[in-house]
Amino acid sequence: MAESIAVIDCLSASYGGLKVLNDISFTLKDDDCLAIVGPVGSGKTTLAKALSGRLFRTGSVYFKSRTIQAHPTILLVEQQHRFKNRSNMQDFYLQQRFNSADAGDAYTIREELSHEDEIRVKAWLAFFMLDHLFDKPLVQLSNGENKRLQLVKSVLRDPDWLILDNPFLGLDVEGREILANCLEKLRENSIQFILINSPAALPACVNRVIYLDNGRVTWEGPVTRYESASRVSQFTFDRSKMDDLITSAQVFEPHQQAVHLRNVTIQYGEKVILSNITWEVKSGDRWALSGPNGAGKSTLLSLITADNPQAYSQDIILFDRKRGTGESIWDIKKRIGYVSPELHVYFREPGTIFNVVGSGLFDTLGVYKKISEAQKNRIDLCLDVFGISHLSDRMFQQISTGEQRMVLLARALVKNPPLLILDEPCQGLDEEQIQRVKEILNYICSNSQTTLIYVSHYASDIPACVSQHLKLG
Repeated sequence: MAESIAVIDCLSASYGGLKVLNDISFTLKDDDCLAIVGPVGSGKTTLAKALSGRLFRTGSVYFKSRTIQAHPTILLVEQQHRFKNRSNMQDFYLQQRFNSADAGDAYTIREELSHEDEIRVKAWLAFFMLDHLFDKPLVQLSNGENKRLQLVKSVLRDPDWLILDNPFLGLDVEGREILANCLEKLRENSIQFILINSPAALPACVNRVIYLDNGRVTWEGPVTRYESASRVSQFTFDRSKMDDLITSAQVFEPHQQAVHLRNVTIQYGEKVILSNITWEVKSGDRWALSGPNGAGKSTLLSLITADNPQAYSQDIILFDRKRGTGESIWDIKKRIGYVSPELHVYFREPGTIFNVVGSGLFDTLGVYKKISEAQKNRIDLCLDVFGISHLSDRMFQQISTGEQRMVLLARALVKNPPLLILDEPCQGLDEEQIQRVKEILNYICSNSQTTLIYVSHYASDIPACVSQHLKLG
């Protein structure tokens, strides 16, 4: 008979003054590999923090140690990670990874891990396919590279258990395969783990699933019996509200070319990130931008969003105007609605959801002007269209990561910009929300001249309105 290696009994927890988890109970045997799934806002990340001891909880939590020590080491590997720089500051800013001068203030992987045993460091870096990045500044790591580095740092601490909060988010096909193989290796090394994960990307090692909804376990069983499709609820798509969203916004001057890059090359020192890239995006075009982690997608987008200082030395036209001919970065940003994993990491606005969405009208990270009645109506409409009106008075830092992503999407669309740049917009969303986002984008693109650049590692996330494709290799 298989031995119990984890017993969770009547676990409850609150976050931000609200009760999020209610009497969670489950038992794991030594041959179990568990994934916890569920809709956005169901309490998955809160459960991860409670299980790892990062959040006050009630109830009983038992995890077996793989050694004779009484208290097992349980580590939470979060979705988002921040580093300190040489100035002992953690407040990196979004543009810093594209500024070579500021990158010099960031530690490299080698320096970040210098206090660890060198032989073990090299072995784990090689296993996670990061050894070739040993001297790369942390601030310049891609989302996937960053994720794998956090796993290296965790396993170097010899944990008994890892609680992995959506580790596959932001990884390309190769990265997901690498990580799935690494998880198998962890089990071979007697490191147990629990996955917080999307049901659409469960690795082969998972054999047990718990479905969490509204802070409660509503289904539990073997992965072979789990059918995520049957749990996707349908939302009501209100076309009249979408029409209002498209028409009740400021009007921007028309343009023929949203973006035109000609023979663009970007490098940092000897490292070439983009080589001789030529790309024209006309007004009304809908493009998919793809490529593996580290291919230069974020760097390419930073040239368009006015976040990369090297844009001034390149042949770049944005909205029919050559870059560096007297325009300000705000002249560019006011025409762009933007979402990315990096923006999400560095977005620390402490205000309400209403104000976060409203900040998109002013291209700031907070609201510092009086909001007019028309703007209030616009914000309310955007919240309604995205299905997040119930979050309006909540604080941004007190909602789930998936809910935060929907808020940032609403912020990107609230001013009805002529160019939408959406970098992995569906990361962390559940199936219903992905469907909602795709239908919103399809409707906007079918009924307006909005230009779209859409980045995703998942072809299934790309809306049907996308008709052109640029792949970086």
